[in-house]
Amino acid sequence: MATQPIAKKTACVVGGSGFVASLLVKLLLQKGYVVNTTVRDPENQKKIVHLLQLQTLGELKIFGADLTEEGSFDAPISGCDLVFHVATPVHFASEDPENDMIKPAIQGVLNVLKSCVKAKTVKRVVLTSSAAAVSINTLNGTGLVVDEESWSDTEFLSSQKPPTWGYPVSKTLAEKTAWTFAKENNIDLITVIPSLMAGPSLTPDIPSSVGLATSLITGNDFLINAMKGMQILSGSISISHVEDVCQAHVFLAEKESASGRYICCAVNTSVPELAKFLSKKYPQYKVPTDFGDFPSKAKLIISSEKLIKEGFNFKYGIEEIYDQTVEYVKTKGLLQI
Repeated sequence: MATQPIAKKTACVVGGSGFVASLLVKLLLQKGYVVNTTVRDPENQKKIVHLLQLQTLGELKIFGADLTEEGSFDAPISGCDLVFHVATPVHFASEDPENDMIKPAIQGVLNVLKSCVKAKTVKRVVLTSSAAAVSINTLNGTGLVVDEESWSDTEFLSSQKPPTWGYPVSKTLAEKTAWTFAKENNIDLITVIPSLMAGPSLTPDIPSSVGLATSLITGNDFLINAMKGMQILSGSISISHVEDVCQAHVFLAEKESASGRYICCAVNTSVPELAKFLSKKYPQYKVPTDFGDFPSKAKLIISSEKLIKEGFNFKYGIEEIYDQTVEYVKTKGLLQI
């Protein structure tokens, strides 16, 4: 008697062309999943060339969908077991964060979750949040530990409007919206809260987070200042390898006992500490190490204890993260030596 072939699990990755999402698509295909992914403009070959190349690894369908359009995720999510919502509007230089980032992020979460309810096949949704949704508060001192109970202070951000305030507000409110909707509609939701990500990317362009993470090495003053701003705002420079973050998404999607929020962060440091480490490791790049009276110690630690207790192992520490990222930016022509 012929045995029935086991149906392959199907996953939808929302916002597939990005840094995290494209690597997540690759990992899911390598694990034998059938993958649907969404991009804003599937006709734009230049922007999705890296996804088209992944079609050699397995069954990958690319759909056009827009975060702000209700119903546009119905087709890609239909019949899926798992949904990974990775897409988020990022527009750091925006003059109007409310309309460029905050509203579309909230609308996008609702539109994706509404399509999950309609599909009736989705067993779990994994939403990519951000350390920016947990780490920004007005507490003072050092040695503070931020965990899954923590939320960024959106009232402080919206009233004080520090540089790039729109991004943490959009990530915090989008995640809170997702939790409310999931509870009301009985959706099994997990949120992954990654810190600043580095590592090689499949995308045609260098991701902005890689540019930021390598700014001390490339000597990009604008981005070094952005990094200092990030430490002042969030209290630390916390870094993870993008592959660990993607593996954590899959691990939590598949682990039945998983529930709630999970911080995914490998290294907590500060700009001066990181600069010291990089200057010693890569003397050829003349990394600046004098930051005057800029705080040399991080105010807080973003803790991944819950994720580790669940059974997840980080593969990459700071040495490997930077070795791989430096090699990657060299291939992209950002570093000469």
